[in-house]
Amino acid sequence: MRIATWNVNSIRTRAGRVVDWLTREDIDVLGMQEIKCRPDQFPVEQFEEAGYDIIAHGLNQWNGVAFASRLPMMDVETSFSGQPGFLKGAEGPDQPLEARALGVTVDGIRLWSLYVPNGRGLDDPHYAYKLDWLARLKDHATAWLAENPDAPLALMGDWNVAPTDDDMGDPSFTPGVSTHISAPERAAFFAFLDRGFSDVVRPLVPEGYTYWDYKQLRFPRNEGMRIDFILGSQDFADRVVAARIHRDERKGDAPSDHVPVSVELASDDTEDLDRPMIF
Repeated sequence: MRIATWNVNSIRTRAGRVVDWLTREDIDVLGMQEIKCRPDQFPVEQFEEAGYDIIAHGLNQWNGVAFASRLPMMDVETSFSGQPGFLKGAEGPDQPLEARALGVTVDGIRLWSLYVPNGRGLDDPHYAYKLDWLARLKDHATAWLAENPDAPLALMGDWNVAPTDDDMGDPSFTPGVSTHISAPERAAFFAFLDRGFSDVVRPLVPEGYTYWDYKQLRFPRNEGMRIDFILGSQDFADRVVAARIHRDERKGDAPSDHVPVSVELASDDTEDLDRPMIF
């Protein structure tokens, strides 16, 4: 099975590119972030013509997550337990939930498409929201694994965190000043690893960014960031046999500022034996 994640930065703008990539790379399941539309606005027909079903969760022209799958999707959840909400200028609990998390089960594998809050600034309420969001996600994932210790689980998407200095190549981000590289954000990311999750891509792809800003020639200069991840439980990680960061998808007409990240899982299905590896 081939599973991927991609912040598409408006699916209505890039549906053709996404569908072309899905079929060209023979992807079975894609988790998307920042679809920027409601489910009724999602360009479903293009995906269905290519053999993919769609489940989308979006509330307006911001945020939004979705899955495209050639296999049946079950146990759909549009939020995780304890997920905090946010409303600019509002305080206190019970803020409205944003469309930032979508969970499905495909062929026995639990998958989450996640769009972690940006944070905006170290002194911005959105930063505190980001840290709370990550902490609640960690608690949810840990509790789920405790109930399903042998089950494969993957948390994938745009994490808006560059966890190490090797993951940050954009010179506009300054330690002590910028989000994405602050100590609390990095600690929040590594807390998932402490709870038994693994970055299943980096061991197989030792270099490469997943995001380049549109400004300042960031992509031609390769001044990017690695902020898109697939974190897997032990059972999921044990199944990963190949991984890839699809850098070329940042090229061409009207690309997203992110590129897809994909993994291939070992399969007992002999029909998969002739599929080329994705290294």
